[in-house]
Amino acid sequence: MPDTPPLASSGLPALFTPHDRAVPLLTVAELRTAETAAQAVLPPHTLMARAGAAAARFLLEQIAHAPSPASARPVWLVAGPGNNGGDALVTATGLHRAGVPVEVCMPVEVKPADARWALEQARAAGVPIGVVPPDRFDGYGWLVDGMFGIGLARGLDGIFADLALRISAHGRHAGHVLALDVPSGLDSDTGNVVGAGPAVRATHTVTFIAAKPGLYTGAGRDYAGAVSVAPIDLDAGLDADLEADLEAGLDAGPEATLEASTGAAANPPPARLNAPALFGPSLPARDFAAHKGTYGTLAVIGGDTGMCGAPILAARAALLTGAGKVHVGFLGSDAPPYDAPHPELMLHAAGKLALGTLDAVAAGCGMGGSASARNLVDRILQLDAPVLLDADALNLVARDEALAAQVPARVAAHRTPCVLTPHPLEAARLLGTDTATVQRDRLAAARALAARFAAVAVLKGSGTVIAAPDGRVAVNPTGNAGLATGGTGDVLGGMIGALLAQRLPPFEAALAGVWLHGLAADTLCAEGTGPAGLTAGELAPAVRRLMNRLFYPSHG
Repeated sequence: MPDTPPLASSGLPALFTPHDRAVPLLTVAELRTAETAAQAVLPPHTLMARAGAAAARFLLEQIAHAPSPASARPVWLVAGPGNNGGDALVTATGLHRAGVPVEVCMPVEVKPADARWALEQARAAGVPIGVVPPDRFDGYGWLVDGMFGIGLARGLDGIFADLALRISAHGRHAGHVLALDVPSGLDSDTGNVVGAGPAVRATHTVTFIAAKPGLYTGAGRDYAGAVSVAPIDLDAGLDADLEADLEAGLDAGPEATLEASTGAAANPPPARLNAPALFGPSLPARDFAAHKGTYGTLAVIGGDTGMCGAPILAARAALLTGAGKVHVGFLGSDAPPYDAPHPELMLHAAGKLALGTLDAVAAGCGMGGSASARNLVDRILQLDAPVLLDADALNLVARDEALAAQVPARVAAHRTPCVLTPHPLEAARLLGTDTATVQRDRLAAARALAARFAAVAVLKGSGTVIAAPDGRVAVNPTGNAGLATGGTGDVLGGMIGALLAQRLPPFEAALAGVWLHGLAADTLCAEGTGPAGLTAGELAPAVRRLMNRLFYPSHG
């Protein structure tokens, strides 16, 4: 049996923070398959040894950069009865051998064979292991949650529920809490708390083999904190297979899209973390010989009486996201004659727009539910141009079977798939269910929308999910609570509409818009403009700066 590796900083399993990498997000079933394949060819206990060593490496690096006397404080670890507890024991053994004071609390002795091996190693190394947790955590530098990992089937209870609450409270009050693999009590597939809760609210998570979707969507972002991935040397083979799946998805044409919409598509590729690698190559060049027609003409349509601000927000965002020309079509009687901050926008009554001359349409913001709005959506869905439906346009589709049938029919008629941008309640209406069901499994809901409507579905929320009808799915890592204010959805619709007008494919346009929208909020918050009080109108100028800095630096 291999010994737990001694802790010198070199030679330990490498970790990385995904940030802007399009890493795969593996479900429990996919992870179990990878683990089984690895265990068939590796010596016993190798995966646990590598996982614990990776967590120890993370803590050693954090401790090395901590100011004294914080660096001298002991690390407290709680070990659950399963393999997550074994990971915690290996971590404790590695830290102990490196000279870091540790204390392990193991309320229930570990049971699986790998975890029993880890316990033997810890005892042999002289790691202090107790049963009763301390009354207070004030004297510890880090708390490590090794209670339960992936695949937890029921909510935490008893002493583990009590510890989850206490550890979370410590983390909220400027303490450091590291979760091993996933925070205990969190569903790693969905980002929901298992059962009635509670779950550990960590400040940091080191997750093993691959990132998990539940760390990035639903409640997961709040519970996981800053996520680092420890591939433990399984990533090379995994990623080669996943890259092949990704390439197959990128090559899928209208036929594959139509098959997916009818349920014929099989074995969709795993979800990915949204990142520039997925959409950057699709952004248009900004050549010297370009003209306004190069970057397309978009119409933003909506704005019934009393709601004319919504399409203005969307149109301003479209202009600053690079569309060549932007029209605004109002349904309402109180529309302004022009937009003073941006007179470049061309404002019209919606009925007077020459829809057939447009490169893309973004419809729905502030549109209302009138018969006129319904008829306008009907006309828009018959266009050959790319179409984005948001807000009231989605509600009209949800309650009108004829309109709903037109959305997937566009693909059968060899038109571009629509982009749908619902929040959870709008998604529930489109799927004929309720918000709780949508939020119970956000990835499944986004996939269902994409399949039912043969469209690109953008399910908004914490960890926005973007799903294509050919099976590709991405979870967005950018954005924060500053976006929880009126008008930010209108801005996103305008941004994606502008990218459609610039001839990005619908999936890539949605990926780019969502990522930049969230990054703008993150950047503004880092500068002090939020999260409290961030306004929708502040996003578009930040998006323009980010696009030019990240994708067009030679033009700066």
